[in-house]
Amino acid sequence: MKRELFGTDGIRGTANTHPMTAEVALALGRAAGKVFRRGDHSHRVVVGKDTRLSGYMIETALTAGFCSSGMNVMLVGPMPTPAVAFLTRSLRADLGVMVSASHNPFADNGIKLFGPDGFKLSDELESEIETLMLGLDGNGHAEADKIGRATRYEDARGRYIENLKSSFPKGLSLTGIKLVVDCANGAAYALAPDLFYELGAEVVEIGTTPDGTNINRRCGSTFPEALRCKVIEEGAHLGVALDGDADRLVLVDENGMIVDGDQVLALIATSLQEEGSLRGGAVAATTMSNLGLENYLDARGITLHRTRVGDRYVVEKMRELDLNVGGEQSGHIILSDFATTGDGLLAALQVLVVMCRSGRPLSELGRCFAPVPQQLRNLKVVQPVDLDSPDISCVLEQERGRLGKRGRLVVRPSGTEPLIRIMVEADDDGLLREVMDTVADAIDRAARVS
Repeated sequence: MKRELFGTDGIRGTANTHPMTAEVALALGRAAGKVFRRGDHSHRVVVGKDTRLSGYMIETALTAGFCSSGMNVMLVGPMPTPAVAFLTRSLRADLGVMVSASHNPFADNGIKLFGPDGFKLSDELESEIETLMLGLDGNGHAEADKIGRATRYEDARGRYIENLKSSFPKGLSLTGIKLVVDCANGAAYALAPDLFYELGAEVVEIGTTPDGTNINRRCGSTFPEALRCKVIEEGAHLGVALDGDADRLVLVDENGMIVDGDQVLALIATSLQEEGSLRGGAVAATTMSNLGLENYLDARGITLHRTRVGDRYVVEKMRELDLNVGGEQSGHIILSDFATTGDGLLAALQVLVVMCRSGRPLSELGRCFAPVPQQLRNLKVVQPVDLDSPDISCVLEQERGRLGKRGRLVVRPSGTEPLIRIMVEADDDGLLREVMDTVADAIDRAARVS
């Protein structure tokens, strides 16, 4: 069945426009409640959100749907996505729900679902829920005496902070480290500064005054310029930029240079390898991670397993191969020894562990490899384009042959927008531009014909 509501990471769209409406959220609550209402125990669902204005509307509609299906709702308010995943397991809930559009502008919103194990739902479960949503009648309603209750869970923030602190080795301290944390006016605004302060750091905070419409606006991991300026101004040792739901991060070293997710993966993986605790001798990352990362890891005997774009697919590969490190260039870092999903704060702490133990600045640690030059291009298309058609596939095969081992070519349709995304890497700028133009021209011609 072709899915109409669920995309690569839950349901997402412009608030108050289908599918991100109160009506859809209500139907989702009823359908998911029916699917996860198993057994005779008292069923519970954890519901968190980021700081978007539309979060009030979606949260309320979801709550009504879950209560009508017979589930008790535990509302945790603004909370990072990884916190919801953790709390779902910690509180033995049947389901976890995060209302967030991650790094998108405030006008967008989304709904992500986590199973009782803290992992995002499989495609099969999402399809089952969607089928129910599109055809559910009164069968999704609980009897009058079985309607659920909604309560505020006040201990969520403290419980999550203590969980993060438990990942930081005893005997280590952030005393003497000055850091700037940019919370993107998002879900971590009330807890990230406290976390680093409690571990001993001197903390300068920005992006911690959400007003419902300024989430991700010229701040956070998608706009690290504000963080760069503040790190230099304050003479800080490093900067930590989160996105709207704090499941990804970008770091800035003491000189104001950006350290992306690929460099963080390289640093953490090699650190664990030296300790003898890198499981499987491998790392999972998506097709978008730079070829320089792959070459760097390969030179150290570490295998890079590539997946489709999306942190959920990285997690699936990690579970399949029993790996404990994976992530995306964009800053989703998954450390399965501690968490079931990407966690920007957790990843930042593990980088700080390496800094504390080595006594070296991030400017040295965060430059593990020289990235292979990379170019990205998004082509707008009115109609779907068949990338497997002979006209396109022949060009792709030809250009991949030209690149050989000197580069990579990735072409894929966007999962959320009418775009074809092209990524080319090559160790020669001229070759890179030629390949990009040739592929883009071929897709553009095919799009006009279709």
